[in-house]
Amino acid sequence: MTRKNYTLTKSVYVRSLQCERAMYLDIYHPKLAHYSPETLQRFRHGRAFERSFKDTFPDAIDLNFHLGMNICRYPALTASLLQQEGPVEIFEAGFIHDDVLILADVVRKNLDGTITIFEVKSSYNITDTLLNDVAIQYYVITHALPRIAHESLFSKPLRIKRFNLLCADCDYGFRSHDVTEQARRLAADIPQRLQHLKEVLRGPEPDIAPDTSDYGRCNTPYACPYQAHCLRHPSPAQKPAPSDL
Repeated sequence: MTRKNYTLTKSVYVRSLQCERAMYLDIYHPKLAHYSPETLQRFRHGRAFERSFKDTFPDAIDLNFHLGMNICRYPALTASLLQQEGPVEIFEAGFIHDDVLILADVVRKNLDGTITIFEVKSSYNITDTLLNDVAIQYYVITHALPRIAHESLFSKPLRIKRFNLLCADCDYGFRSHDVTEQARRLAADIPQRLQHLKEVLRGPEPDIAPDTSDYGRCNTPYACPYQAHCLRHPSPAQKPAPSDL
């Protein structure tokens, strides 16, 4: 088994924007999570939408097919594919930067070395949560590409050309939105945010009281799976957290 070489993932980062205590539990106590039947159904719907979306890229290389749950190997295989001559399309392309791992739904390397990214969501609307999702991807990929290009056998630089957010439409298809500029603007604040999150993870469980009102942090934008834990322990014990981050 390849040693884990990252601290945060895209989903954990997005979780932190809702509640840093939930992020902490995602890292150290994920078994405490409890998902409602409604949430599980939303997950199933999202996966079904993603499967239908894959038909749009019949020649794309699916890293999940080749590597399964061996997530730590995704960035190396992604880099190897991007370093080859010619265009390529990759499902679940992996990138690591600043201790953050992201898996992009589709990454397309164009003939000129530019990169087009596609993120598919079963949402009908572009929300702040979706934009923060693409922003962390933009930040990580932007910083990972120069390193990949430096190790490549060809001279063309690798750079992001466009970031497309694909949202569901009423016909179970998708609508494409160019969110490159929004992602770039939001990514500017991410380094400082990541530094803060790493400090949070070095300490004890954050002392954040639950707010389970309809529009409280426990339910907005999504129902948090750690509500039962936080309600049982409204003020977490101040025990030292693992120090290997």
